[in-house]
Amino acid sequence: MTAWHPKSRASVQRGRPALGLLMLACLLVGLGLAALLTRTPAPRPATAEATAFSAGRAFADVEQLARSPRPLGTPAHAEARAYLLTRMQALGLDPVVMEGPLSPGSIRRMERWELSPAEAGYQARNLVGVLPGRDPAAAPIVLMAHYDSVPGSPGAADDATGVAAVLEAVRAIKARGQTERPLIVLITDAEELGLDGARIFFGDYPDRARIGFVVNLEARGGGGRAMMFETGPGNAGSVGLLAEAAPDIDGGVTSNSLAVAVYRLMSNDTDFSVPRDRGLAGLNFAFIGRADQYHSATSTPEALDRGSLQHIGSQALEVTDRLLRADTLPAPGPDRVYADLFGRTMIVMAAPWGWLFVVLAHVFLGIAIFRSRTALASLLRGVADALAFLAGAFVLAQAVRLLAGPMTGRVQSADVYYTLLERLPWMEVATGLALVGAALITLAGTVGRGRLAWMAVVGLMGLLIQLMSGWQPVSAAMTVVAIVAAIPVAPPATSVWPRWLGLITLVMLMGTLAQFVLPEAAFLLLWPSTIAVGVAALVAVIDPDLSRARIALLPALATVIVGPWLLAMAHPVFLGIGMDLPGILALIALLWLSLAAPLALMTPNSPGAGPWRGLTVAGAVLIVAALAVSGAGTVFVPGV
Repeated sequence: MTAWHPKSRASVQRGRPALGLLMLACLLVGLGLAALLTRTPAPRPATAEATAFSAGRAFADVEQLARSPRPLGTPAHAEARAYLLTRMQALGLDPVVMEGPLSPGSIRRMERWELSPAEAGYQARNLVGVLPGRDPAAAPIVLMAHYDSVPGSPGAADDATGVAAVLEAVRAIKARGQTERPLIVLITDAEELGLDGARIFFGDYPDRARIGFVVNLEARGGGGRAMMFETGPGNAGSVGLLAEAAPDIDGGVTSNSLAVAVYRLMSNDTDFSVPRDRGLAGLNFAFIGRADQYHSATSTPEALDRGSLQHIGSQALEVTDRLLRADTLPAPGPDRVYADLFGRTMIVMAAPWGWLFVVLAHVFLGIAIFRSRTALASLLRGVADALAFLAGAFVLAQAVRLLAGPMTGRVQSADVYYTLLERLPWMEVATGLALVGAALITLAGTVGRGRLAWMAVVGLMGLLIQLMSGWQPVSAAMTVVAIVAAIPVAPPATSVWPRWLGLITLVMLMGTLAQFVLPEAAFLLLWPSTIAVGVAALVAVIDPDLSRARIALLPALATVIVGPWLLAMAHPVFLGIGMDLPGILALIALLWLSLAAPLALMTPNSPGAGPWRGLTVAGAVLIVAALAVSGAGTVFVPGV
């Protein structure tokens, strides 16, 4: 270690803010790259080549379908059906109307919505057409979307976009020449009431037993990238198909096995739930950005993100076209672990390969501990500090969320639910500010009275959550964990190595546990932690005393490369569950810290001097800003 001399103090004072600002620069670069690389693709014009999907051409159908709300039993619904029959006939699909009875639950929902089941004849009416293939005996492919909407919403996104994308995809498939196997074009009815149209088709269609694959298009919102968020059982072949199609899709693909695993644990349903439960292979696509348009009067053609139409339609076209021209359909197999890299490509692997990452990470950790001469007690203190950050950041995010309105679901109050959807952008910004603020305060270090003050703040926030939103067991548990983990039973880890390796070790431990219980989700922890600990091992081998400023370039490079991927993952996670559980993003913050922490903790020429204390002030300012933004959402979007 470099000896201390009079000039070192000035070097330390210069080094602290320099590296702290480098960390913040990496964060800003990561946010910029994540935003840039996860945009929707540019919509192709109506003059695009005939074999390509064109949002310009498909948008004409959106405009016709979404002129007004079209719930079942209304004149607009009948007009939409008549228009679609004409469009399907023009495409050579020879469509038929397939009728079936409404379920009792759907009838009750119509009555609650002040719709007349009698006007609909107590029937749902699917539109079914067939595009023949060379081999009529080959297993057909189903491409589907629903044409009904909820009352009060034109449903330009949900699901006029899906229907329009299906029609444009069929046109492009025909332009590419005759296919090998038949395509069944299914435009379902009564999805918004209770999936009745899908149940009627998959229960009564004469050729249903021969169906080989299902592609479904949906939406919850009015924009954003379309994500493949659900598969049928045994998705090895289905995911492989998507990965193969990725290079040819406008904007690439957005999908990962975490989304599929989480969605399976939720109570949500789409038309795809029906064939999935019958064991059919398939892929389910949807976009969920611009959440304020979900089931809203604002879901008009003018408000729709045409890039989202291009993205979901291009995916439907490329996947379906490959299926129709394949000699054999994707074979079922054990569910895969996979994730896209900014849509440009996909990493797909068998679940047991996760153990290789576990082993590699532990080997790298051993090297880093040995070369840095980190004592076990110090490492454990670093792990406890990391746990205190994770739990405290979770509680902070949940507390900030409370300012945006009550924590309630659609079942409890539909009006509150939709108002909160409108406030979702405010919540997301506030959550991000709060988590960055908590991270900066953690990196600056809380010792003595500062540590006690932080524990008190977390405890108070946890208490407010329970008082204002009722019993929240997860928040209560995290509050206890944050306080207990922050108790200084041993001297806090103030040097770089225990604090950095503590963050990484906690992620590794959680990743190992996830590999046991939910391997499809473990990649989110194992891949970044393996990279982080690999960088730590390399730094420890090259410069264990951290005496050279240039060594900070290694974690900086890793942060700039992996950080945008993590930040891009955070956005759809928040859109999916952030209204109820924004604290889950504390995990993404922990992963980012495991890469970026040394940029704030290192101090050239004097590693023991600790991080730049200016981070504390910056963190506090960001947390106050988070509270202000969350509260502002209730002013600019009133209603509850």
